[in-house]
Amino acid sequence: MFQFMTATRIIFGEGALNNSFSIFNNYGYSALVVTGRDDQRADPLLAYLSQQNIRYQRLAVHDEPLIAMVEEMAAAGRLFKPDMVIAIGGGSVMDVGKALSALIPNQGSVYDYVEVVGRALPLTAKPLPCIAIPTTAGTGSEVTRNAVMISAQENVKAAIRSPDLIPDVAIIDPTLTYGTEKSLSARCGMDAFTHLMEAYVCGEPNPLTDMICEEGLRRLAPAIIHACEDDDPKARADMAFASMLGGMAQSNAKLGAAHGLAAALGAVLDAPHGAITAQLAPYVMAENILAAREAGRISLLNRYRQLACILTGRMNAEPSDGIVWVQRILRRLDLETLPQLGLCDTMFEEVAVSALRSSSIKGNPLPLSESRLIHILQQVCQSANLEESSDPA
Repeated sequence: MFQFMTATRIIFGEGALNNSFSIFNNYGYSALVVTGRDDQRADPLLAYLSQQNIRYQRLAVHDEPLIAMVEEMAAAGRLFKPDMVIAIGGGSVMDVGKALSALIPNQGSVYDYVEVVGRALPLTAKPLPCIAIPTTAGTGSEVTRNAVMISAQENVKAAIRSPDLIPDVAIIDPTLTYGTEKSLSARCGMDAFTHLMEAYVCGEPNPLTDMICEEGLRRLAPAIIHACEDDDPKARADMAFASMLGGMAQSNAKLGAAHGLAAALGAVLDAPHGAITAQLAPYVMAENILAAREAGRISLLNRYRQLACILTGRMNAEPSDGIVWVQRILRRLDLETLPQLGLCDTMFEEVAVSALRSSSIKGNPLPLSESRLIHILQQVCQSANLEESSDPA
């Protein structure tokens, strides 16, 4: 038996936003609009709201959201009393929008509802209608049931998680991702890859998420370079679609150690989530494949073999070929290494212990001990240092 949840309505395609403006009229006369640092992509939306006499208040998210920041925004939102929340931006914007839609009508603080560092209480009041409009292709947060934030006090990422957090409408318009700089496109694209990869090999997959992950990986593998380097419209559309599928997969299956470690690292490194998960992915894959061989988990090894076949396009690919594909893409995209982002060996034990408390790591296909997590971090740093020392520049 399995369940499957996603947004009530998904509108996908080039020009989807401009063709869907009338939807906002269905949800009332006032909107809390959450945008990112660069709000130019939201200009047509704001112009439409003004034209329709829908009053709005704009809140900007500049970095990965802190719990304290979301608390302040929720207080401002309660004073404004919006009929709906519209989130237009990247993954952090989506997370804040979903969190505000839940917190504004519910009493109490963020810590009452957040996992890991809070009480994880269920929502008692239905969230406000939420319309999610991603401008990056990576998190898939427009179709997920969680809102991720950083607790600065505990140095860890935590989430409000509820089926009620899934946006009512997801408008996915690939044209909103056109012109995104290569580095941001690369981080987002590899974040989508890690969602699809971990949901595919996780401990609790189901037939529907398997189909979703396979299609997402088939779209992503040939598109990611063309999207990041060439800003190719078809590749951008495939990446937006793969990102959406990754969001569906992670909401209905599980993730794994890459996201568990990333949750711990995200609170101690001033670094984008996508860059962290991207650099962890091949080493978590290698550790899981090794553990599967030691445990005689043939079915899991076959999963990694199928993953490699999809990524490489070769039907005779072995599990290790998938790791090689990821490493090649990382080098091509020139993503920051974790040592460059601030990871050092003095952090390993603290990060491993914190990762074991994360909700994501519980989905890993095999339990990984603290020592195995430390080994992953060691391999990440050693490989990065070897590459830097061999770089002729």
